[in-house]
Amino acid sequence: MRTGSEPSTARSALRARFWLSLWGLVWAIFGTAAFALVGRPGWAAACGVLWLVVTVDMTMILRHMRQGPHYQPGRDVPPYQPPQDGPRYGPPAARPPFPRPPRHRHP
Repeated sequence: MRTGSEPSTARSALRARFWLSLWGLVWAIFGTAAFALVGRPGWAAACGVLWLVVTVDMTMILRHMRQGPHYQPGRDVPPYQPPQDGPRYGPPAARPPFPRPPRHRHP
């Protein structure tokens, strides 16, 4: 069911993000170790930075999962209700036009 309020009521697939993050973490650790062993310090550093980013992302995912149904509702939590007053903005024709086009200041 599409209601038009999806950006403000969207749910994140945190379990899928967790498993993808775990997969990325495994490959980042493997890449760091492998490139360090074969003497490629630049690639090892790049994989190390990726390892750090994936670890921070996984930490945030686990934090959101532990915060409960607001971030990760279970199958028993129904979808959010659509807004009762309709969309906040009317169609483009109903909006008032700009009084004049914006002026660009170029040298």
